[in-house]
Amino acid sequence: MAKIKHIALSTQDVDKTAKFYLNFKSDAVAGVERGKGWSGIHHIGFQVESLEAIAERLAAAGSEPRHDVNQALGVGYGRQEHGNVEVKYNGPDGVMVDVSETGWVGTSGFDV
Repeated sequence: MAKIKHIALSTQDVDKTAKFYLNFKSDAVAGVERGKGWSGIHHIGFQVESLEAIAERLAAAGSEPRHDVNQALGVGYGRQEHGNVEVKYNGPDGVMVDVSETGWVGTSGFDV
């Protein structure tokens, strides 16, 4: 079963909100429709048991991988450049979905 593992936000007032927000370094990493100057919910991360299974479910729901963002970040299905295999997809209402089998630094697995 998938678990929400993180929600990434972006802000232009980094000093005031550093504990809560992420500032993207480039428009390519943020995604061209939002860019690094955008503020608000950027993506929601889910740890999943199978990237293949979730890819099928997301495709059936009309979601497609964000190849542009995945490439800019150096992530994507089958890639492990940063010690994690994760893939970003288009989500509803313009909020991206980030899925990973291995989780992210600082997150616990399914047993917790």
